[in-house]
Amino acid sequence: MAKKLFFIVIVFLPDLIFAQGVNVEGYFMADSAKLGERIGYVLKATYPRDKQLIFPDSSFNYEPFVLLEKKTYVSSTIDSVTTDSTVYFVSNFALDSTVYLTLPVFELSRYDSVTHYPLEAALAVNWQLDSIPEQLAFQENNVYQPIPKNWNWILMGLILVLLLIALVGGYLLFGKRIKKYLSERNEKRRWKVFEKRWHSAVETLINDQTIDAADELLGLWKGYMETITKLPVREWTSSEVGEKLADIRIFSSLRSIEMIIYAGTKSEVKESSDYLLAKAKENYQEKLKNIKHDRAVV
Repeated sequence: MAKKLFFIVIVFLPDLIFAQGVNVEGYFMADSAKLGERIGYVLKATYPRDKQLIFPDSSFNYEPFVLLEKKTYVSSTIDSVTTDSTVYFVSNFALDSTVYLTLPVFELSRYDSVTHYPLEAALAVNWQLDSIPEQLAFQENNVYQPIPKNWNWILMGLILVLLLIALVGGYLLFGKRIKKYLSERNEKRRWKVFEKRWHSAVETLINDQTIDAADELLGLWKGYMETITKLPVREWTSSEVGEKLADIRIFSSLRSIEMIIYAGTKSEVKESSDYLLAKAKENYQEKLKNIKHDRAVV
């Protein structure tokens, strides 16, 4: 009875070991292939259902072959034994007469992984060329074929980052100077516009001393002075303007123009307009001087 029990254990022990292990097999779908020809390599693994296996992906090194395509199939489980298979379509460009390939299967465990390699599969390189016809037939085609352009996103991202750093650094170093320069340029442009409109308004008032022409001239001067001095000049009366700006002649010049509006009388506006323009230019030059001084200090 003891001998029979011992015999039963010996017979079923190999099946028990196989059921707990991983069996990996790899082979080419053909014995030979031409240089660069597409050929299939089958990688097949049989393992217990409770194990987890991973097949190589596109990041694996397939040298001397080049991976063209990977095709996977649905797993099959029979009696707690799972079978997985994957076909790797590759091309060979090595000049050896026989090339070899073996792809691993990775078994994942809790803290580590185990690599299972099948036996190397051999592929013979077929150097025989197809027969060349005596007369070659060429197909005419004058249509330009588009060439795809691949963007180097890493390089573009690096250039954008460097450009952003340069802009931020330039702003921190020269931002105040740039603001002062733009402020100076704006003041010069504003003065040119005001001076041109002022001469036109004075000429209109001299030729036709109407209430509208006089009001236009006063509003133009007060508006510019308010911009250049940051004072509410348009809200002040003529006497207040002369008092706030500490110049009694400004009051008399404004008053001579206001006589046309309020009294309806003719007035000599040439001298008054020249003085008001000179006063506006004096404030403009003073502000320009302050801006240039601030630029030199920065």
